[in-house]
Amino acid sequence: MNPELRQTNSNSSASPQDEVKLINEVREAIEKHKSIDKIKQRLGDEYTRFCSDQSISRYLRARSWNTIKAEKMLEASLIWRMNYKPAEIRWEHVAEEAATGKIYRSSFMDKHGRSILVMRPRCQNTKSTQSQIKYLVYCMENAIFNLPPEQEQMVWLIDFNGFSMSNISIKSTKETAHILQDHYPERLGLAILYNPPKLFEPFWKVVKPFLEPKTANKVKFVYSDDANTKSIMESLFYIEKLESVFGGKNRAKFDFKIYADRMKEDDAKRFVFHNGESSSSSPSVRTSTVSEFRPTNNDSDSDGEKAKSPEINEEEILAESQKIAADANGRGGRIKA
Repeated sequence: MNPELRQTNSNSSASPQDEVKLINEVREAIEKHKSIDKIKQRLGDEYTRFCSDQSISRYLRARSWNTIKAEKMLEASLIWRMNYKPAEIRWEHVAEEAATGKIYRSSFMDKHGRSILVMRPRCQNTKSTQSQIKYLVYCMENAIFNLPPEQEQMVWLIDFNGFSMSNISIKSTKETAHILQDHYPERLGLAILYNPPKLFEPFWKVVKPFLEPKTANKVKFVYSDDANTKSIMESLFYIEKLESVFGGKNRAKFDFKIYADRMKEDDAKRFVFHNGESSSSSPSVRTSTVSEFRPTNNDSDSDGEKAKSPEINEEEILAESQKIAADANGRGGRIKA
């Protein structure tokens, strides 16, 4: 198996004894937060889950075991969850976004027991960054809820068939990076970009600096005509279950009605888990943009782990992509990660 594509759970750089000590330090610091009583009241049992040893360990790993940075990062996530209420997003709030199958959770896990989110940029069907992010958050929450107890990460499997630059925006991509890295640390195990065309390269060059190195290293470019692809995919996925577009044997297509039924069933289970009882009424979910909830004093990204973002000129990116697309070899080229 390609060593770069092995299961990517972050190895602890702290001894078990030190890890316990660091986890307790972060938890004690959170308990001293001036708004801790309000946070606990608003989050209820969710606060306990997010301050569990396993959860705090993820934040510590994301910040290289720096307790101060991990505490600030976790604090920001608790405030975000208190305001954005990701656990209360239901299927009916995002069904329109899901209609084309642009993002959905596969019905099976990979060989490491990780949830799989399939993404198809060509199926983008809306313009609202706010709505797109809400659906992404819903998918993240659902994927995490379905993880087995021994696993905490997921895989993103991105199909670039039929891709064009009109399918994506830098604004949505930046918000996606913010959500993933700041509020779901260590949840992404691997992101496979399957057959990305050469015209995607200018966009990737601009987006990559938004990613922390650890996250960027989890992004792998895989091409169906590469001699190693078959063994790579077989080492990660059950081929009889994997969709044929990714080299598998499963020829089933995305069925919105079937998927909607699955998500509604998951919602019912998830809300019993979060609330202790099922509720027939829809929770009130705020529709504010994600950026509204960023603490003004949060410096969790100021640790040198994220490169300074370049100036962005979307017209130049589009022009360069169009130039590449006009080239007869544009779609057959390889992108350097």
